[in-house]
Amino acid sequence: MITSPQNRKVKELIRLKKSAKERSSQKVFLVEGPKMFREIPEELCREVYLSESFVSGPEGRIALEKAGRMGCEVQTVADPVFQYLSDTQSPQGILAVARQLSCRMEDLSGKGQKPLILLLENLQDPGNLGTILRTAEAAGATGIVLSRGCADIYSPKVIRSTMGSIFRVPFVYTDHLRETIGIVQRQGVHVYAAHLAGSVDFYETEGRLAEPTAFLIGNESRGLSDETAALADTKVRIPMSGSVESLNAAIAGAVMLFEAKRQRRQSGSEAGLRELDSSCKMIRL
Repeated sequence: MITSPQNRKVKELIRLKKSAKERSSQKVFLVEGPKMFREIPEELCREVYLSESFVSGPEGRIALEKAGRMGCEVQTVADPVFQYLSDTQSPQGILAVARQLSCRMEDLSGKGQKPLILLLENLQDPGNLGTILRTAEAAGATGIVLSRGCADIYSPKVIRSTMGSIFRVPFVYTDHLRETIGIVQRQGVHVYAAHLAGSVDFYETEGRLAEPTAFLIGNESRGLSDETAALADTKVRIPMSGSVESLNAAIAGAVMLFEAKRQRRQSGSEAGLRELDSSCKMIRL
């Protein structure tokens, strides 16, 4: 049992919790809580840490059985040390180290369905990013492209916010978002930019979102940069009542994705989101 916060493994886990650079260097991330642990594909799990009080309960026994099937290293941690490791106020007793998921651009096109892609420019809020991943899965998005200026998708807060969608929605980071937009467009995908100065009412797109579609969404406070917005095929505005000028980035994304889902259901073009092949390789665009 690990009983000291000075333990070598504990120090390593703290570095992984706090540092995106460390997570990237080791190509792993932390997954906390029984539900999220159950979501981990078997081939991705590396290590499992159980609190002393959790391991003796029914969920602890289930976790031990799964960890055994996966061949993961398992260690018990004294409750005060686990509290120190946890990224939440109320630790749930289980923490796992998982191998990072990463995909190729072609994994975002949607096998057997028309692409529905999110292109994110410099989103900074981890909660927003996690919510967007979860919403993307719910709405049937085929993948997400993140600019390098976005928050780290593997931060503990993002991982919690995804509620498991991190394992099922293909995504890539790109160093050159504007070039990536061009790649998407050359594949026949129409790019819509969510923009306050959009000349097209979003709800005037009836029928068009059933075709290959990508939505550009910008930074929470500044929106899309002018240079990026100019690359869109169509700038759209979401009509709003009252004195509200703009929506939270995650909410705007949800509105657009579910309108696309509605149009696809009406046209009969909607297909279930395929499961992500976790063996796919990372590319840096």
